[in-house]
Amino acid sequence: MSSEIRSSQIIDQMFNNDPFSRWLGIERVEESAGFCVLKMTVRQEMLNGFAVAHGGITYSLADSALAFAANAHGIQSMSIETSISHTKKVLEGDVLTAKTKEISLTKRVGIYQIDITNQNNEIVALFKGTVYRTGKEWEV
Repeated sequence: MSSEIRSSQIIDQMFNNDPFSRWLGIERVEESAGFCVLKMTVRQEMLNGFAVAHGGITYSLADSALAFAANAHGIQSMSIETSISHTKKVLEGDVLTAKTKEISLTKRVGIYQIDITNQNNEIVALFKGTVYRTGKEWEV
């Protein structure tokens, strides 16, 4: 089995068991070991009292991208530290894209940056995530 097929099977398994990512309306655009692009549209029920997207929406999109990219290497991984900077407001109807970049990968730790852009290719949030790699292989 090729590594690309295995990566997709791992992400399939994760996504199919992740009702929150599915509730967000996440669309998987591109994926491979250490890399992931996700897309979603902001809905009315995702807005806060200022009629902008709740910060947890961009955070959650990035967190899913982190999980998929890191786990697609075939080793079960979980976040141990994350942070986000919101750079532009996000409105209802905005189409968000999260794109990962693997910064560092060792036997036990992976570091990723996820850029989140809107439909105009404007950066709306910058997310950094560190994962712990458990050493346990995914069974697919």
